[in-house]
Amino acid sequence: MIKVYYNANGVISSHLISGDEIDLIESKQLIWVDMLSPSMTEVSELDKKLGLDLPTRQETEEIEFSARYWEDEFGITINTYFLVKQGTTASNESVSFTLKDNFVITIRFIELPVFGDFNRKLLLNPSHYTDGARVMGGILEMRIEDDADTLEAVSREIASIARLNPSNFDDTKKFLSYMADFEATNITIRENLTDKQRVLSSLLKSGKMPSTLKSDFSIMIKDVNSLITTANFNFERLDYLQNLFLNFLSIEQNKVIKIFTVMSVIFLPPTLIASIYGMNFKYLPELDLSFGYPLALCMIVISAVLPLYIFKRKGWL
Repeated sequence: MIKVYYNANGVISSHLISGDEIDLIESKQLIWVDMLSPSMTEVSELDKKLGLDLPTRQETEEIEFSARYWEDEFGITINTYFLVKQGTTASNESVSFTLKDNFVITIRFIELPVFGDFNRKLLLNPSHYTDGARVMGGILEMRIEDDADTLEAVSREIASIARLNPSNFDDTKKFLSYMADFEATNITIRENLTDKQRVLSSLLKSGKMPSTLKSDFSIMIKDVNSLITTANFNFERLDYLQNLFLNFLSIEQNKVIKIFTVMSVIFLPPTLIASIYGMNFKYLPELDLSFGYPLALCMIVISAVLPLYIFKRKGWL
């Protein structure tokens, strides 16, 4: 899908075109071309029409910063992450921005709600988006706002776990898996924010950006920095919760071990007495006593009760 936006005397118009109609694009009033899952042929045709060198899908997914932002005499190309959250999992999808003259080209390979939201905002405020640089800035600003909402929701979920009693989690593996999902989501969010931080820093240094837009970028980078701080705090809170839960498990295991230890100590003396009088020697002093059997039973009971009394007295039970 290719959608073209023009700004003619403060009036924004959008047109959905096919790959065969790329040659009809007019660059004079053009401010934005949004390409969703374009074919190699469509990208090549747009390159020829607008004199660009648009990145391929493989290039948009490169992780080196030199491959995610570059600037030359023709314009600026940016490959930046956009967060996609589904349930408790999140992933980063790369979106390419190519800024040249007064228009910007966006290439993405997944439907992202932020582009639909920005489309409505663009049509409602045409005077604010007069060129491609402001369109790109508006999309990044809206994306940062969405990232803030996502991070806030994750923080609330983590805070709700912190208020729970660890004894409520009967399935240890399920709880640890649950925490691992939150950590993976938080890592993805922080990677996304760090990527935007670097992109915004580079745009602030660029001589191709208008000074009015740079002030907006300065505000955005401050917002991103505060979000990174929140993401780091989430990591600390998750580490604390995991340590708390593991300590709780350790205490519970120690209780079990303590019970077995006490039981072993209690039954050790009776076992010793029973073993002595169970020997098969011909002569045992108490063997001929009429009260030998009751005496042995009393010794066994006393030897079992006495450790219990001592443990209770010492406060070990």
